[in-house]
Amino acid sequence: MTAILDASGIGQLVIRLGLVSEEQVQECLEELGDKKAPGEDMIRLLERKRYLSPFQTHKLRKGDTDGYFLGGYRILYKIASGSFGRVYRGDDPRTGQVVAIKVLRNKWTMDKQKVDLFLREGRLGMSIRHPNIVSVLAVGQDSQTEQYYIVMEFIEGGNLRDILQIRKKLEVNEALRIIEECAQGLEYAWQRGLTHRDIKPTNILIAAQSGQVKLVDFGLAQISTHAPTLYLQRQDEADEDIAVDRTVDYAGLEKATNQPPGDVRSDIFFLGCVLYECLTGQPPMPVTRDRQARMQPRRYQEVEEKVRREGPLLGLTPPLIRLLQRMVAFEPEQRLQNPTELLDAIQQCRQELSSGSVGAAVSQEPKTLVVIEARENLKEPFRKLNQKGYRVVLSSDPQLAVRQFRKQPFDTLVMDGGTIGREAVEAFNEVVRLAQQKGHPLAAVLLLSPQQSEWEADVMRNGRTEVLYLPVNFKHLLRRLQEISEGTASAQEAENDTPSPTRGASVSPS
Repeated sequence: MTAILDASGIGQLVIRLGLVSEEQVQECLEELGDKKAPGEDMIRLLERKRYLSPFQTHKLRKGDTDGYFLGGYRILYKIASGSFGRVYRGDDPRTGQVVAIKVLRNKWTMDKQKVDLFLREGRLGMSIRHPNIVSVLAVGQDSQTEQYYIVMEFIEGGNLRDILQIRKKLEVNEALRIIEECAQGLEYAWQRGLTHRDIKPTNILIAAQSGQVKLVDFGLAQISTHAPTLYLQRQDEADEDIAVDRTVDYAGLEKATNQPPGDVRSDIFFLGCVLYECLTGQPPMPVTRDRQARMQPRRYQEVEEKVRREGPLLGLTPPLIRLLQRMVAFEPEQRLQNPTELLDAIQQCRQELSSGSVGAAVSQEPKTLVVIEARENLKEPFRKLNQKGYRVVLSSDPQLAVRQFRKQPFDTLVMDGGTIGREAVEAFNEVVRLAQQKGHPLAAVLLLSPQQSEWEADVMRNGRTEVLYLPVNFKHLLRRLQEISEGTASAQEAENDTPSPTRGASVSPS
């Protein structure tokens, strides 16, 4: 159809389809200088100016008048393809937000089980929001094309598999950071009763500019049994076959260890496999597409032994080997039991590596600093404190501090109420109350925004607790923690040194 349209006709068509604006069309017509110019000239100019993508112009040349939008989002071009679906880059014409749009392949749209699995993936994604998990924005079926789609945030970068193919292996600090951020995403989901069920390098995305790690594809996530408000969803046999097709390794491990699907320790096992590959450049299990070979128990039993036997030859130090062995132990009871324990183990490994790097063992147990902080950009300076004699535990969940203190009292607490809200004050008070009950010397700082100043009256205060107002200089925060921890500042001095809501530099690694 477009072959018989002139430049003006093409302009009217793309406006009607909602692909470009009237101003953009007018700009192109003026540059052509002839409204009656061939339609192909107009199409090429729109593509050259990047008002249309090659995907869109290809459809225009075929005469397609639908399939340019899904769920109100504009499709720009295909970025990935698999047996289950295709993934396109798109945007929101109303806001300009760039998105990824996963579309179920047409051949599966008549298969109710596969459609249900696809929609379930989208609904699960919409139920979780965390900086280390790709957010799902929308899920549905297009009324015109009848295609099923999932709209997700777009991560400008690549997946871990792409990075490893280029770089072969990663430096220790970078590898641990990636695994730690994955564990933070898993912890958030696990605390809400969800496991991932498909941990592998291609499902770990790395943002190009920030380096932030994002877990993608919770499509096989299963409701786990630890969350009291949720329940275990049982799949029928046919539906389980669909799941197994996409994660044979999980099925093989769980069958070999006689564990039900949805065990978070399976996620930890495969995250350990990813860490091993990041550090050594080699996968810990033989790579094969043979389904029967991948279901053999021996395939999983040998991973832990491989870490012990080959790790030192590949340059892995004892702290790394100990961490890996706790992640990839064949027996589930011998693995780290949940993502919270994994995060603690990673921090312990960092501390051991840091202690060893200066050539001397630390004479005393490092102080444990629990930081409850929702902003990812502020977590990095706290991580660096592992090199300054602290064992740092990071989370965005204020209740983790309460659980952690009940389990094993720690030395220092920083709680950012400015981003977490009222729940931070309540959790802060609970930890302080527990410390007083146990007679444990806890140094604790609660950060509040100036708008939250009325909450200060509700904060439990003693000689080792303090409220600081944001913004706060990072060095000042550390100094105050050390002072109240060592008891070198009186309560009055602490009050005088507390930055007011109108002064103080922002929290930063300055």
